[in-house]
Amino acid sequence: MGRGRRAALAAALGVVLAAGALTAEPALAQPTPGAGHGRHADEGGQDGDRGGDRQDDGRGDDRDAGRSDGKGGGKQRRDDRHRAVPLKGPVLAEGDAADSKAPTGGGLRTALGGTVQDRALGTLNFAVADAATGEFLFGAQESTPATPASTTKLATAVAALALLPAGHRIATTVVGAAPGEITLVGGGDPTLTALPADQVRIGGLPVDQDSAPASMADLAHRTATALKAAGTTGVKLSYDTSLYTGPLLHRDHDAMNIAAVTPLMVDEGRIDPRSPDEAPARVFDPAGQAADSFAGFLRAEGVTVQGKPAAAAAPAGAAELARVESPAIGRLVERMLTTSDNTLAEAVARQAAVAAKQPASFEGAAKAVTDELAGLGVPLDGVLLTDGSGLAKANLIPPITLVKLLAVAAAPAHPELRPVITGLPVAGFSGTLVNRFGAKSGAGEAAGIVRAKTGTLQGVNTLAGTVVDADGRVLAFALMTRTDADPAAARAAVDRIVARIAACGC
Repeated sequence: MGRGRRAALAAALGVVLAAGALTAEPALAQPTPGAGHGRHADEGGQDGDRGGDRQDDGRGDDRDAGRSDGKGGGKQRRDDRHRAVPLKGPVLAEGDAADSKAPTGGGLRTALGGTVQDRALGTLNFAVADAATGEFLFGAQESTPATPASTTKLATAVAALALLPAGHRIATTVVGAAPGEITLVGGGDPTLTALPADQVRIGGLPVDQDSAPASMADLAHRTATALKAAGTTGVKLSYDTSLYTGPLLHRDHDAMNIAAVTPLMVDEGRIDPRSPDEAPARVFDPAGQAADSFAGFLRAEGVTVQGKPAAAAAPAGAAELARVESPAIGRLVERMLTTSDNTLAEAVARQAAVAAKQPASFEGAAKAVTDELAGLGVPLDGVLLTDGSGLAKANLIPPITLVKLLAVAAAPAHPELRPVITGLPVAGFSGTLVNRFGAKSGAGEAAGIVRAKTGTLQGVNTLAGTVVDADGRVLAFALMTRTDADPAAARAAVDRIVARIAACGC
């Protein structure tokens, strides 16, 4: 069956790009659309994949991921990384996968052949399942835990969407602490921006109404309006970060792939909010930076701010003066997965913790995620989570768990989880897969019909997602490697396995 037919049938899982879909990078602000773009850290910056998966130098990312020759770079592919992709309507046409059968384990074994023996893969754990039923089809060491890197974000995404209502937005508020005193209260939105709306970029592209982050300038304007209405033109400002508990720094914090984890920050704690770098330098104190930014905007609105903002919890029951809200949780999850944003992933994990009445900490978030996955029937034997982003090498997830996560997210019974599927990068076209599955990679035939989450840490390369096989059946797969080989070679070997799965009419 041709690729066009396979593409049509993939829509049975709701594999679409929503209006304003994210593309190659995390929210990077740039002065003009023509400005140069940074590289992916997981293909990452944060595996961030900007990411999230950390670079092979230990900082994490897939910056060379999927170069078109499968070895490392290709100027043409680098130049094309922001090539146009559909922003509205379905990526794949309507279809019905019910008339096709899942491949057999023997058929997959034959189809994959020697691709799973490639020396660049090192130790390979993998699983392939029928996405429609969740039935395991074929694999090797599929139940053996392996380091997931940024495929951990799949667990974070599923749990958060299951725990939070679809319309959930993260609020940043200002309350009146006392006469002449106000408090800026962090609600956990790292995407809050200090940039003008026309300078905000996500994936190098302007944002639409649904994906546009909340504005610190808007919050200051609304606060100033409320203060002036009450006859107040001068205030003392404090800021509240009490929502989160536990350590501020990830155990693998490097001040580039991830910021200090605090409920109050602006532009994800970047020193330069317009930096195109996928793993930009971060400020030491994101909450203090955010408070200083807010004070500057208040002064621009004609409100005098006395001294330097100080950290202090808001009084219980303090009246709210103003608020701004993030995009809905589904859009945040899509952005997190497409760009492999580590800082956003830790924020989403803490939103899940709050909803589950767990402490908003690394430990509490991990417990909230695993408890919710257990409730969804996802097998958790061998699963160990210590963060929500996948930066931690201590995390362990078996491939079988990842394919079950994907099957649950794609199931008609769980429409609330669909942003997990729509947020997956499209092979050769978007996010952390934009530079993979190229024409000369040996996996080019799978471009456009694979959606998958990447994962990269030093010595670790993972890929988990969905693919439409030659018979039009949607399959879920997870491939997890640990290898000393060149990371570009390992990623190319992984991609060739996925391409064989796509070509399987078996």
